[in-house]
Amino acid sequence: MSETTETTYKPTSPNSKLDFASVWEYDPAPESTDHVEVKEKYELFIDGKFVKPSKGRYFSTTNPATGKKLTEFAEATQKDIDKAVKSARKAFEGEWSELAPKTRGKYLFRIARMLQERAREFAVLESMDGGKPIRESRDVDIPLVAAHFFYYAGWADKLEYAFPGKTPEPIGVCGQIIPWNFPLLMLAWKIAPALACGNTVVLKPAETTSLTAMKFAELVKDAGVPDGVINIVTGAGQTGAEIVNHKDIDKIAFTGSTRVGKIIQQSLAGTDKRYSLELGGKGAMIIFEDAPIDQAVEGIINAIFFNQGHVCCAGSRLIVQESVADKVVQKLKDRMQTLVVGDPLDKNTDVGAINSENQFNTVNKYLEIGINEGADIYQCDCELPADGYFIRPTLLTNVSQSNRVVQEEIFGPVLTIQTFRTADEAITKANNTPYGLANGVWTDKGSKIFKIGSKLRSGVVWANTYNKFDPTSPFGGYKESGVGREGGLQGLSAYVNLK
Repeated sequence: MSETTETTYKPTSPNSKLDFASVWEYDPAPESTDHVEVKEKYELFIDGKFVKPSKGRYFSTTNPATGKKLTEFAEATQKDIDKAVKSARKAFEGEWSELAPKTRGKYLFRIARMLQERAREFAVLESMDGGKPIRESRDVDIPLVAAHFFYYAGWADKLEYAFPGKTPEPIGVCGQIIPWNFPLLMLAWKIAPALACGNTVVLKPAETTSLTAMKFAELVKDAGVPDGVINIVTGAGQTGAEIVNHKDIDKIAFTGSTRVGKIIQQSLAGTDKRYSLELGGKGAMIIFEDAPIDQAVEGIINAIFFNQGHVCCAGSRLIVQESVADKVVQKLKDRMQTLVVGDPLDKNTDVGAINSENQFNTVNKYLEIGINEGADIYQCDCELPADGYFIRPTLLTNVSQSNRVVQEEIFGPVLTIQTFRTADEAITKANNTPYGLANGVWTDKGSKIFKIGSKLRSGVVWANTYNKFDPTSPFGGYKESGVGREGGLQGLSAYVNLK
């Protein structure tokens, strides 16, 4: 199917104000779903087989763009988790540990190639289940998933070069829990390095976005990965707690909220389990007066609106130099008026659906909090679909550093705007939150980028861009944004014991 869409031009009066939203109207360009299969029910994937849950419980998931039921997943309980862990332990001490490292790498290469072959299928399912625009699923998420498996496949037989003077050994059975914002990409971040280092895994996807994880389980089976090496169990918070507290799991890797991360730390206190946590964020984008303004505005739109703000490192705070603040805000408002909010499977869509009803209510609650705190609110004039969970891209101006909308993670298409006069003031405001995951700096001075970046207390600092990921680069945060790093060579260290 061609991805080129026709447009209809409506002329305006020479004296009328240019309204981009009405000048161009895009014809619908829906991505086909004929090539994907969504089963009525998905079982647990344990020991290379799809098995029914021990208590026969299932839960449903909905398409956030329509609010309609999509499918059902098995709910794993303590007995199921125990079975999955025993399967992983058996594989770790058996066939998987006996394989040569280069053979492990071949399995990862095979998974990566099969992901590329089925990329269109996975992209559509990701958008149906999570609500993100097909352009993001197709052009960002799935290519990065394959890239991570390719990258760590290359490391599988080269671990001694990654840790000179040390002897790296696998940790054992790894329990992995991932969030709903990047379902398949978070899976790749966890599984690829774990397997490359010789570990086996028990992974739980988020209850609202388990579809592509179970499709990945089908792919694993097709790839011939030895039984028990990858186990995928579905469920809600209690299922995750069973994984965290299981006595025969050697390492916990969690990506999710800071609140749950703290609970996990408390649960693991006093045990010998290794853990890594990638938690919340409240990323700041600092724009100096010498920045390329148009480029910065487009970067801001990409950082917070194209992904519905569903990114832990999303640039949800804008800190702009006072001398150009009015100009930047006006350009942002103009650009927001061109955004298309709607069906995630339409290739014209810029902003898709909020992931779930619960998250939809949370974002709306924060909008009310912001208004009650005295913020001025601006939303684009776009029409919203009648069904599903959609929120207009929103700016909150006239906010203070102590406001909850500035300090707390909203996880929606909401951007707060503050101003600064001096670089020190910008740094202070950027660092003055409980989080430290990611920030961005926009300026045409390279020396300023290095000086400001070195003083920002965050794991990632982007320069004149935002939300750029690469499997060779480590990712993680400081303060309440987590412990440890994922990605790059540093991502390997989380899955080995060095002797």
